[in-house]
Amino acid sequence: MLLHYAPALTPYLSFLYQDNDILIINKPNGLLTVPGKAPEHYDSAITRVNKVYPEARIVHRLDMATSGILCIAMHKAAHRHLSMQFQDRNTEKRYVARVFGHLQETTGSVSQPLICDWPNRPKQKICYDNGKPSLTHWQVLAHEDNATRVALTPVTGRSHQLRVHMQYLGHPILGDKFYAHEQALCAAPRLQLHAEMLKISHPQTGEMMEFHCPAPF
Repeated sequence: MLLHYAPALTPYLSFLYQDNDILIINKPNGLLTVPGKAPEHYDSAITRVNKVYPEARIVHRLDMATSGILCIAMHKAAHRHLSMQFQDRNTEKRYVARVFGHLQETTGSVSQPLICDWPNRPKQKICYDNGKPSLTHWQVLAHEDNATRVALTPVTGRSHQLRVHMQYLGHPILGDKFYAHEQALCAAPRLQLHAEMLKISHPQTGEMMEFHCPAPF
């Protein structure tokens, strides 16, 4: 359930790239990717885009609390092509996050199966019996006083994957209302997770295109 859903109206939309086939936007923190079921949750990234481009379609999603690069198809054929890329894991994605405490190693991976924690949805949980395989690579970028800035590269694309995997390591993402303990939750005014890089093949030309958007934190 979304309480007090009031996404920022400025900037209303932030375009990073646009042509006849694809649109790349910087989704702000606090905005749904697609509309929720309730009328008050109608405002979303795709409903804002559709006011200008009615045929545009979402290809993949970011959590409401996550900001950063979101790829949108401008028409049905482009949507089909791009969706297959994401489904077949032919895209490359990288996120930046600030996590609680100091990671002792400089790089590592988390491979823990995930499933919806149904009584507490939308939360996810690790489940060795029925969870779907999930893999995240991480790399330390910098140490702060009581936090670490990390680059996160998801190989799979499970819901809340990066958030649960960082919690599993004992280093929850700062500002995470679902998975952070109180100290980590209070350490930041928002979820410190941002989609900073996306690499895709253009649906029309086949050209590999790489998009970047620096984290606002």
